Amino acid sequence: MRHHSKFKFLYFIPLVLAGLVLIGFVTMFLWNALLPVIFHFPVITFWQAIGLLALTRLLFGSFCHHGRGHHHPWGHDFHHKLENMTPEEREQFMKMRQTYRTSWEKYCPNKKEENITDTFKGPGSSDSVKE
Repeated sequence: MRHHSKFKFLYFIPLVLAGLVLIGFVTMFLWNALLPVIFHFPVITFWQAIGLLALTRLLFGSFCHHGRGHHHPWGHDFHHKLENMTPEEREQFMKMRQTYRTSWEKYCPNKKEENITDTFKGPGSSDSVKE
């Protein structure tokens, strides 16, 4: 029984190869069905589709994250530090953070107290049509 568990991974090799072939054919089919018609790109072969998949894997990372999530590598450390701060340290940190942020009011000189609903009167409002 122990001998059987050593070779358990060998069952996955055909599944991985079949998945690669399937993804290659799907990529080739979608490319050839859409891109030559829309953008006048050339038609590609199966091996070019596999190469395209490998290139996208190299340039953009993995095709799926396998449960790792979409977190930044520094995010866990940052949240851990923030949780371990005293309320005074956290308040000081937030004040320091506000000084480094670009103020939106520099780029949008609209009045802060003006409400968007006050400036736009829709067709159903009583002030939109005055007779």
